[in-house]
Amino acid sequence: MPVHQVTVKPGSSQEKIIELAPGELVVYLRAKPHDGEANEALVKLLSKHFGVPKTTIRIIHGGKSRVKTIEF
Repeated sequence: MPVHQVTVKPGSSQEKIIELAPGELVVYLRAKPHDGEANEALVKLLSKHFGVPKTTIRIIHGGKSRVKTIEF
């Protein structure tokens, strides 16, 4: 399963994913980092972008941090 280093920018005006390098992403989210809303939005956006089910995406490190390690 691929592992990605993701830097999350919550509270942005738009949602988008920028790939800096293979396996290194910056994700801009409209959701605020409150009650896990940003993590849910992150999983939803990654699922749509990569065409995989949301259930296959797991935050393995950094659940409460802006820098996360994501496994597909």
